[in-house]
Amino acid sequence: MQTKETALRAIVDQGLLPLFFYESPEVSLEIIKVLYQAGVRTLEYTNRGAAALENFTFLKSELKTYQDLHLGIGTIKTVQQANDFLKAGADYIVAPIVDPQVGNLVHEAGLLWVPGCFTPTEIHTAQTAQAGLIKLFPANILGPAFLSSIKELFPGQMFIPTGGVELEEQNFRTWFKAGVCAVGMGSKLISKDVLDNRAYDKLHDLTTQALALAKNCRN
Repeated sequence: MQTKETALRAIVDQGLLPLFFYESPEVSLEIIKVLYQAGVRTLEYTNRGAAALENFTFLKSELKTYQDLHLGIGTIKTVQQANDFLKAGADYIVAPIVDPQVGNLVHEAGLLWVPGCFTPTEIHTAQTAQAGLIKLFPANILGPAFLSSIKELFPGQMFIPTGGVELEEQNFRTWFKAGVCAVGMGSKLISKDVLDNRAYDKLHDLTTQALALAKNCRN
C-alpha cells in the first residue's frame, strides 16, 4: 500500500521525478512503461489537459501489475481537482501553488502533498500546513543560490526543484549541493519530440542517464 512515507521515500531514493502529460492515453502508458524499464519507480503525470483525469484513470487501471510504481498527479490547484484524482487512485499530489485546504485533504487520505513555492513566505505557509516535500517552482528562475540562501531558515525541510532543470552534470550537481533531495524533470527529459515521434529508445537512454546523474551528483 502506498502512503505518504513510501511515496516520499521513493522520490528521495530515486533522486529524480519525471513528469509529463500527453493527450493520448495509449502513448502516455507507453511512456510510463519505458520510464519503468529504465529504472523509474515514481513519476508525476500532470493535470495539464482536458483528458488528464480520464487518462489518469486509464493509466492506474493498466498499471495495476506494477506494484512498486508510485504514480502521482501534478498541477493540482483546487480541492475539487485533488478530490477527483484521489478518487482516481493518485499515490501523491503535486501542486504549483500552496493551498492548505488541498494539503488537508491529501493528509486526510494519508498521502504525500508536494506544494509549489516561490518565496520564503510560501515555504513557511507550506511547512505550517505539514508539507513533507516542497517543490521550488519555477526552478530556473529561483536557481540553486536561492535555496542555499534560505534553507537554514527551514531546518529539516525537504525540497525538489522543478521547471527548467537541465539534463547535465553541472546543473544536477549544483542543485544537490544546494540541498535538494531530488530534481523534477519535465520537457527536458520527456520532450515534445519524444512524445510526438514516439522516440522510446531515446527516452530510455535519457532516463538511464538522468537516474545515473542523480545518483552520482547526490553522492
